[in-house]
Amino acid sequence: MADWTFSDIPSQRGRSAIVTGTGGLGYETALALARAGGEIILAGRNGKKGAASVAQIKAAVPGADIRFEELDLASLVSVRSFGDRMRQQRQSLDLLINNAGVMTPPTRQVTSDGFELQFGTNYLGHFALTAHLLPLLVKGDGPRVVNLSSLAHRSGKIHFDDLQWQKTYKPWPAYSQSKLAMLMFAFELQRRSDAAGWGLMSNAAHPGYARTELIANGPGANGLLSRIGMLLQPLASHSAADGSLPTLFAATSPAATGSGYYGPNWFYELKGSPEPAKVMPQAKDTAAAARLWEVSERLTGVGFDTVE
Repeated sequence: MADWTFSDIPSQRGRSAIVTGTGGLGYETALALARAGGEIILAGRNGKKGAASVAQIKAAVPGADIRFEELDLASLVSVRSFGDRMRQQRQSLDLLINNAGVMTPPTRQVTSDGFELQFGTNYLGHFALTAHLLPLLVKGDGPRVVNLSSLAHRSGKIHFDDLQWQKTYKPWPAYSQSKLAMLMFAFELQRRSDAAGWGLMSNAAHPGYARTELIANGPGANGLLSRIGMLLQPLASHSAADGSLPTLFAATSPAATGSGYYGPNWFYELKGSPEPAKVMPQAKDTAAAARLWEVSERLTGVGFDTVE
């Protein structure tokens, strides 16, 4: 996969995709899939921003098959409503890219359901969304689910005794937990798909140090990037478009695999072409992943074996 780039994306004609997040990585991912001929639903909570992103993509790709749909991952009601609409409108879905997220609000905030904002939006919202879309995905053509993780997963820990950070809120550890959860979810979804015969390929990606609205989807204020310093950040980072390449590889490449994890190939996986990324031991803990899955079903009220 040396120097895998946009020109290596296979034709997506006849394939359908839902991408969460209307700016940054979500926008660039949708743009690339549209250029490859796919049918794209760009999902986000801001209708004005979503419409603008769709208009931009249509201007760049005349005839692009793309539209916006409202989805607020910080609201389980919104997630359920989106899933209901999709199941009413569609017969199948080939690709789900769980991309959208929030990063390190300085003070603890909660979703409409009372979850800590990062855990609730980045992880639980996507967990519930995937469950609601599973009936469409199992009817898809070579269906794939791609979860966006982060370099931050390396310092992450699942705090089962305080998942919502009610005792002591710390922005970066909370973000790291949410991104570790996304990676564990990707691996556990593959295991459960294999066991149940759903036929999914579930994998994950991270963008390295991509210059997006989230600033750095990376190791956090106490990690390597903070020590590099502002002067070296242009050297150590890459554009949102280049940051989308690991996601696009996971979503489209014939070389991508179930339970794969992909990131940039430069130093510390900060930038560069996609390659298999480093997975920390805590992300491989199958007992913790099964426990997290069960807790997530209880918190969201959604079961993968009961969604109609």
